[in-house]
Amino acid sequence: MPYHFKLATSPKEIAAYFALRHTIFTEEQSVFQGSDVDDLDAIAYPIVAIVPETHQVVGVVRIYETSPGIWYGGRLGTHPDYRRGWQIGKGLIDKAVTTANTWGCHQFFATVQLQNVRFFQRLHWQSLQELTLCNRPHHLMEAELDFYPPGNEPRPALPIWKPEAQAC
Repeated sequence: MPYHFKLATSPKEIAAYFALRHTIFTEEQSVFQGSDVDDLDAIAYPIVAIVPETHQVVGVVRIYETSPGIWYGGRLGTHPDYRRGWQIGKGLIDKAVTTANTWGCHQFFATVQLQNVRFFQRLHWQSLQELTLCNRPHHLMEAELDFYPPGNEPRPALPIWKPEAQAC
């Protein structure tokens, strides 16, 4: 089944993006209590995987720039009913890194849960450091940008919403 990977721009897509993140990181994985929304959401661009026929959001990731050319990705997740294979995760990672690369990325990082490190390594990421975040083992990883060529998508103004930040 083909999926469409895009920046979430409409209020409906953004609501579905946050709802799926909540399902994955708060309800299913219990990484966060109450909400997974944090201060970074105010500067992040949400990216979604959509089933074209139904317009259902089935995957999420966010990207954000912390200083000129330094980008991070995070909150990568796939709807539980669509976790067959790695097609959605791979597509979201590709969209995230190529989008940032289009917008002037010089380095792209992510903190990756331990169980997903090998998957990222197969997609040309290197582990830089082991960390513990929210009481869970993670790796700080960096994408090899040569494998994620820039595209031509213009950088929009940041989405407008007022996230209520929460901690682990």
